[in-house]
Order: sequence, then structure tokens, then C-alpha cells
Amino acid sequence: MNPSLPMSTLDRSPLRARCTVTGVKAPARAPEWGQWLEEIGFMPGEQVELMARGAFGGDTLVVRVGLSTFALRKAEAACILVESTV
Repeated sequence: MNPSLPMSTLDRSPLRARCTVTGVKAPARAPEWGQWLEEIGFMPGEQVELMARGAFGGDTLVVRVGLSTFALRKAEAACILVESTV
């Protein structure tokens, strides 16, 4: 982790900005999300990109990690810690 780069969560990432996953932190109400997100590829060091947001403020986000593309809810994407890759 580079302290000079800003850290955020994937749900707050700008569209098409490449980021690096720094970790996954599941909420207490859904601890299984952490393992699930890691199993589908959101592992520290992986490159990730927010491809699209749901229309009209919808809850769905389209994200790419590695060569895979997924639809995640905002709450799920908020569990993925990222830092910008400049």
C-alpha cells in the first residue's frame, strides 16, 4: 500500500478509474461477503475498475476485476478497499 495514494472503497471509485484492491472488509451483518468477494477475485493486489453505475442512482454497479466482469450491489462494492493507480 502506497501512503501517498488515496484509499477508498470501490463503490466510491470514479468510473473507468483503475484501482488496486488493498483488502476486503465485510460488514458485521453479512460476514460471509468477505470470503465470497475474495473467492470471485477481489484479492489484494488485483486491478479493478468500476465500469458502470445503475441508471437513475440504481443500486447496481458493473465492475471488472482481472478479466472478469461482475454486477455488484453498492453495499457489496463498499466492502472492497481500493487505492488509485496513477
